[in-house]
Amino acid sequence: MLHLPKNSLYTILLSTIILAGCSAEPPKEFTEANQTAPIYPEYSSTVIPYNIAPLNFAYKTEGKQYITELKAGDQSLVMKGKSTDWKIKDWHKLLEANKGKTIEVNTYIQNEGGWQKYRPIKWQIAEEPIDPYISYRIIAPSYVTYEELSIRQRNLTNFDEQIIYNNMLLSDAVNGQCINCHHYRNYKTDNMQFHVRQHKGGTMLVNNGEVKKINLKTDSTISAGVYPAWHPTHNLIAYSINDTGQSFHTKNNNKIEVQDLKSDLILYDIDRNEVSFIEHDTLEWEVFPAWAPDGKTLYYNSAHYEIQDYEAREREIIDNYKEFKYNIYRKSFNPETQAFGPAELVLDADTLGKSATLPRISPDGRYLLFGMAEYGCFHIWHKDADLYMIDLTNMKMRNMQELNSNDVESYHSWSSNGRWILYTSRRDDGGYTRLYIAYFDKNGKAHKPFILPQEDPYFYDNYYKSYNVPEYMLEPVNITPQEFARHIDQEAAQAKFKSTSN
Repeated sequence: MLHLPKNSLYTILLSTIILAGCSAEPPKEFTEANQTAPIYPEYSSTVIPYNIAPLNFAYKTEGKQYITELKAGDQSLVMKGKSTDWKIKDWHKLLEANKGKTIEVNTYIQNEGGWQKYRPIKWQIAEEPIDPYISYRIIAPSYVTYEELSIRQRNLTNFDEQIIYNNMLLSDAVNGQCINCHHYRNYKTDNMQFHVRQHKGGTMLVNNGEVKKINLKTDSTISAGVYPAWHPTHNLIAYSINDTGQSFHTKNNNKIEVQDLKSDLILYDIDRNEVSFIEHDTLEWEVFPAWAPDGKTLYYNSAHYEIQDYEAREREIIDNYKEFKYNIYRKSFNPETQAFGPAELVLDADTLGKSATLPRISPDGRYLLFGMAEYGCFHIWHKDADLYMIDLTNMKMRNMQELNSNDVESYHSWSSNGRWILYTSRRDDGGYTRLYIAYFDKNGKAHKPFILPQEDPYFYDNYYKSYNVPEYMLEPVNITPQEFARHIDQEAAQAKFKSTSN
């Protein structure tokens, strides 16, 4: 797609409730088209939060002049130009004044035959807000430049993006790093963590605003903590610990397999600086712990596999990658005694010929959102990966068809009010993961997703990096990258291992 420069844009508010102006107005004479105007990104007929940044778009049809009108009752915003660039203040005034109502996007395009008015695009404005911040990892889809990755945060009410930590701050030509798995307790950033791998490795822990570097690898465990789940009420973090490897396909469209050679579940007690086993079974391959909102149940994925040839163990696992089918389990938990109950099967995905991954419980505790594909647990390159949901009140499962596409849907998160789902998808070009947002209503139905808005509608055409691990936040991370780097540069505090009877 040809990237055109922005036109000179003017904004007008025709409502006396908001503002008044006269720089642009819809034409008086026009013919009516029988279809909506094609726009990019495709933002038509969706539900949006009243506090979201402007959904700027460009028209995909040629014309001499373009006029766009956002209309709700007697209020409107009008703009000239092939692409929109709404003033944030005016945009928010219009949306906030029309919570729970519909905004019509009227399009007028002039060509040789005169002005033509297209059928309106309709946006439903939700009454519930979206969390004001998200964070994500930005990474190039290349194993040559992977060290250029960073963890970033975005203000969803505008277009401001900041770096939480840049992997290059302490990397050099000889010693590289990898940063991943940022996570928060109850959407608040005064308790957060992320991992640093390889050079100066360790888990960066922010506990009540204090930054620490912890080594979670002990003589009794196979690795440091990997995938985290911060307990909602206590200073505890559940981790899967994984000896992970990667394989690359030469012909398969799935391209990359990420497999665990070993895995367990551990519990980290922050106050005692102790780790203990939650699951330690050589026949089970556990991953992706997730707490229920009340903190009394831990969900996770596990696959059953019995090694046949221990002398060629690694080769066997790699060769039999399609045999790893992950199910969803849960364990009861007493936060006071830190005692877990027995494993309970929630979803036997294996019997469906599928493999489940990434269980996430809605904030009200009712819905379990997860991914499913043919095999494995790392579905970010699996073309058949889709999102599914279980209603925990009746245990009914359904395919979230309203969210899925013909390409990869993977990592997903709930907003703090349970009304907005954030997830990654490769639907646009099959190569890059982008962030999509969808409204989830009180009846348990998700609505048409929309791509993360950018100030420039053509932004994604020229952005050759992927988004992954998106997480909602109620507030920004205020610790600077330089402060994180200072602590990363120090020795890690060694966690102790606590033996249990589990």
